[in-house]
Amino acid sequence: MSPSPSGPASKNARAVAAQLLDRIERDGAFANLVLASADLPERDSGLITELVYGVTRMRRALDHLIDGFVSDPPDLTTRNLLRIGAYQLHMLDTPAYAAVSETVDAAPRRHRGFVNAVLRRVADVEPAWPTDAVRLSYPDWMAERLEADLGRSEAHAALEQMNQPAPVTSRPDGYVQDQASQWVAELVDPQPGERVLDMCAGPGGKATALAGSSATVVAADHRQHRASLVAANAAKTGVSLGGVVAADGRHPPFSPHSFDRVLVDAPCSGLGVLGRRADARWRVKPDDVEELALLQAELIRAAFGLVRPGGVVIYSVCTMTQAETAAIDELVAQEHPEAKPAPINDPRWRPHGRGALILPQDHNTDAMFIAKYQAP
Repeated sequence: MSPSPSGPASKNARAVAAQLLDRIERDGAFANLVLASADLPERDSGLITELVYGVTRMRRALDHLIDGFVSDPPDLTTRNLLRIGAYQLHMLDTPAYAAVSETVDAAPRRHRGFVNAVLRRVADVEPAWPTDAVRLSYPDWMAERLEADLGRSEAHAALEQMNQPAPVTSRPDGYVQDQASQWVAELVDPQPGERVLDMCAGPGGKATALAGSSATVVAADHRQHRASLVAANAAKTGVSLGGVVAADGRHPPFSPHSFDRVLVDAPCSGLGVLGRRADARWRVKPDDVEELALLQAELIRAAFGLVRPGGVVIYSVCTMTQAETAAIDELVAQEHPEAKPAPINDPRWRPHGRGALILPQDHNTDAMFIAKYQAP
């Protein structure tokens, strides 16, 4: 539960939150970057952060609560103030007098009567949701796709879990990284003396984890900026990489069969990290899944060309769609029938195709898929 609003120091918290929400929706700014760059008042920073992330996540459900009492669409700032009020009333259980009065105080004077009238109606309503996608506050296509791919019960449990604030976990070296990503690095399992490629390494979480072994880890990313982040994070964590390269993984600048292990932590739709990236559910489009699956197929094809005979290719993504998980495994089975899938004997993971999957509700982590193959 977030801090209950009270006292004069909280007076402007909702106005600040509304301004930040305006930037996210109007300008396409990322919620985490908006909050990181904002000069938040210390006493109100927790409340503002909760409101910004919570309203961003639950935007669709909040609009459903509001729109039953609005005849003409309000301007964006007024709508965000209404969302803030509705969020406090129905999702934070803030007392109605505080949620309404302090949100009204944050509104421009000319809109206060309107905000007051709408929020008082919202406070009295018992929500009736037309669909689960509205209740859970996701785009229809996203909920429908995950229901088809995971089954309704598992999909809804995943979507419910990603509406909760994601826990922050740190490695012993201080690097902040989701637990499921740390488990992927464990399963790569580099051996002393091996040469390992992290093909899509930015910003460097898995590469720096792998470099803590006695293997030589080369990190590559197709964007120079992300490659630079890898180098910076290696310096921060005090590990030594065997090289950081800005390179397109589909056309890698490495000699064939020159690595013992290749990790393809591929770009994906990111539907498994929506709890951590509050605004991502409104950015990802239906066509992104198929387009990214084509890219993933190209990357894993290139990885098999880089690994030595008997070496290991590891594929991972932080999403849950069939197209980006089991379908990629099926592609490997068709194109590399001699490659042996390595069993993942770890009870934290559930079998999925010939690989393994973690859903958000399993351990309160990001969703993650992994498959390992021994090259012939």
